[in-house]
Amino acid sequence: MEINDLLPQSFERWLSTLGYAKSTVYLSVHYVNDFFFYLKSLGITSLEEIQMVTLRRYHTHLQTRPKKRRSGGLSNNYIASNINALKRFSCYLEQTGRATLEITLKTTTDKETIKTILTPKEIKSLYMACDHEFLGIRDKAILSIYYGCGLRRSEGLALDVKDVMIKEKLVFVRGGKGNKDRYVPMTEPVRETLETYLCQGRKILLKGLHTKEEAFFISYRAKRMDGNTITSRLQNLATKAGITKTVGLHILRHSIATHLLQSGLSLEEVSQFLGHSSLGSTQIYTHIAHE
Repeated sequence: MEINDLLPQSFERWLSTLGYAKSTVYLSVHYVNDFFFYLKSLGITSLEEIQMVTLRRYHTHLQTRPKKRRSGGLSNNYIASNINALKRFSCYLEQTGRATLEITLKTTTDKETIKTILTPKEIKSLYMACDHEFLGIRDKAILSIYYGCGLRRSEGLALDVKDVMIKEKLVFVRGGKGNKDRYVPMTEPVRETLETYLCQGRKILLKGLHTKEEAFFISYRAKRMDGNTITSRLQNLATKAGITKTVGLHILRHSIATHLLQSGLSLEEVSQFLGHSSLGSTQIYTHIAHE
């Protein structure tokens, strides 16, 4: 089968249909396009020409290729993400009957370490920095989703109103990491915050428009909020709260994980709460929790 621009486009639609997170879809297509560019440099124009030796050489190419914007080589995590994207592409080819591309390359990832978390006192100061106007109500809801429920950046952005189940005190996370759905429980304070946002803040943001916008977090233009805007709101709260640490959405997730372990929850319970596929992913928080 000829390698052309239509393949990545079809791959993208396949990933989206299966419910992969937008960030995973974007990066997977990006990595496949990089792979195609490499194949073109070798004069390979069809999938049938790709052999195991071709894949091994591409793996070596990634290991020796310098970064485009900064000094140094590519990280193990970047290379692993690249190869994993090719494995998804292989599944796509097989399941759509286009071709067979077996990828058995083994990769290693850098051991993840958590350097920064916020203390419970700092988390409280973030909540207190939210004003009582409609944007402040939304800010508080953002904290409740990313800290109170521990969602990943992409998971919070993808939330629709129907996913926030106020009566059941649950948040339904669709297509989380690894394309896994899960339910996340919410505490009573989180429930109250999210209900206030839905009934007050979000309605004001809609400005009475008869829109069918399903997004839970919406912008001043009544559209789904993007990650940069949410991060900017969070950093403004940190400044108001007098927090000097670099605060991002991932820091809120790291913080709730550590605080839950410190409160006595088991590693298994915290792992399930975070949506980790293995306890090893949760283990990285234990050294902070026991300091």
